[in-house]
Amino acid sequence: MNPVNVLVVEDESIVSKDIQHSLKKLGYNVVGAAATGEKALELVRSEGPDIVLMDIMLKGSMNGIEVSEVIKKEFNLPVIFLTAYADESTLSKAKVTEPYGYIIKPFKEIDLHTSIEMALYKHKKVLELERERDFLYSLVDGKENLDGFVFVKSNHKLVKINTKDIFFIEALKDYVVINTIDTRYTIHSTMKEIEQKMGSVEFIRVHRSFIVRIDKIAAIDFPNLILENDRKIIPIGGSYRDDLNNRLRMV
Repeated sequence: MNPVNVLVVEDESIVSKDIQHSLKKLGYNVVGAAATGEKALELVRSEGPDIVLMDIMLKGSMNGIEVSEVIKKEFNLPVIFLTAYADESTLSKAKVTEPYGYIIKPFKEIDLHTSIEMALYKHKKVLELERERDFLYSLVDGKENLDGFVFVKSNHKLVKINTKDIFFIEALKDYVVINTIDTRYTIHSTMKEIEQKMGSVEFIRVHRSFIVRIDKIAAIDFPNLILENDRKIIPIGGSYRDDLNNRLRMV
């Protein structure tokens, strides 16, 4: 496993060297050290650290809070603030940038290690949630570009399902259940949303509580239809009967 790359931003030379020494003892890779905000941004761009330790009170035209705002906006990296100032005014200004940690100087190596590991873990989870959110948004917007597949959330991960394997979808209060021949996926959604995502080519809504895959229909015996393989009997709602008749190829 590759070591974590850390950038140290501290304008006191002795303190900076002490932090770097502690980081190396803890097994981290120090990719650079900066004494000003401008130098810090330069090193972020050139070295690509995994995390930044940022002194709030920096010399120069930018303080640590301002530098952190740029890092968050342009690079989406976790920042841990280092400071000897714990007054309410400083905390209020710092928390606006949503740092991943806040260490009061002087600190012990265990504090440094714990804060870095917690920040990295939190950042990893945030990125996972952002990717999942963006993917789900793309599904809602019809941008999935994955013909023949849908993704559903199961056990905290996204699982790809071939739409040909779906037999029917059933409403269950505030949830819907996607049924394949051997698996049930329960997700928080509405039938209207699912109907839009599945489209009207392969699937049809036959009841306020049921959507079926058309080619899985084995027989129709109004007011019910029977699905292949599992022989599941699905009710046909009166308001959906005409649409079903129009969609079926009858001779």
